[in-house]
Amino acid sequence: MAILDISVLGPLQVTVDGETVPLGRPKQRAVLGCLMVSRNRALSADSLIAAVWAASPPADPRASLQVYISKLRELLKDRGIDAARVIASAPPGYRLTLDNAHCDVGRFATRKAAGLDAITKGSFAEASRHLFAAMSEWHGPVLADLRDYSFVDPFASALDEDLLTVQTAWAQSEIACGRAAAVVGDLRQLTTDHPYQEPLWAQLITALYVTGRQSDALDACRQLRAVLSDELGIDPSPQIQDLEGKILRQESLDVEINEPSVPVSDSQARTVLETQRHAHQATLRDHDGEQHILSAGTTRIGRHPDNDVVVNDVRASRHHAVIIDTETGLILEDLHSANGIRLNGERLLGRRLLADGDCIRIGSHEYTVHLTT
Repeated sequence: MAILDISVLGPLQVTVDGETVPLGRPKQRAVLGCLMVSRNRALSADSLIAAVWAASPPADPRASLQVYISKLRELLKDRGIDAARVIASAPPGYRLTLDNAHCDVGRFATRKAAGLDAITKGSFAEASRHLFAAMSEWHGPVLADLRDYSFVDPFASALDEDLLTVQTAWAQSEIACGRAAAVVGDLRQLTTDHPYQEPLWAQLITALYVTGRQSDALDACRQLRAVLSDELGIDPSPQIQDLEGKILRQESLDVEINEPSVPVSDSQARTVLETQRHAHQATLRDHDGEQHILSAGTTRIGRHPDNDVVVNDVRASRHHAVIIDTETGLILEDLHSANGIRLNGERLLGRRLLADGDCIRIGSHEYTVHLTT
């Protein structure tokens, strides 16, 4: 059975079995985007018309809407999708039905919930894995190609807030796992982008302090105080003031990981995560048994001879992919290749955290990830 996937965390994109589906004219894309905003809920024809055409509807807007719906269904049906079920007529209009596993916004929500739940249980390594996966679903501003349509703004604003929550929680998890130094750069950028978000500043201040940078941590406290005073006329929250006081007194902060006993499956998951952090112990094995050692920084894969792993296949791009060794683990990223990457049989969209035994397919070449302790 063909597999449909729809992405909205970035430009609107539809794939079937990993292949991109051309969506046609801007208005037709807008109809699909509006249905995705109301995924799994019926949306009236009048609401769709108002969202897509606003104050400038065509002479017969219902007929135009029906044409776009018909064309979208045809695009899906031609690729083996049960289009009438996915885009169903549902009085007083239409409903797009798609489960969480088959859209980036659904996967993001699932991973976010799992990550936040893991934090409440003190399972910070597990939380980091889920939250990083949630962030990896994003490939740009929400519905970036449809931002001229007013229906996008409320949807995007809510998701942007969710992303900020995930980013803050991920930083907290990384710090708790003893990887504070790795998130300082990200937190500096996030506090620049969101200067009034005190939880982000708290994570930055904490990360700086626990890595032995007391003066930088205090400087961050002063920066936050200046921003809040100059632009909002308020003082930092009691929590920030308490954190600053502890740093001034050179007190220790309770950020070390202290996880309770967990089932074997959870322990194994954390062992995989820790193993992934040692890139010099990781290899790719091709179908002929040849092993390619993954470097401690980046390992480039592609057709051009200057790559670390050269793929002799006309379907491989000159610089096709890269594997990056990060504090979180080994990350596989598509370098905007022409024919894409399949990871464990599914089209890779953006980047993914690798695990032992993962199968990477580029053209006709397959590579198996091996992580050893």
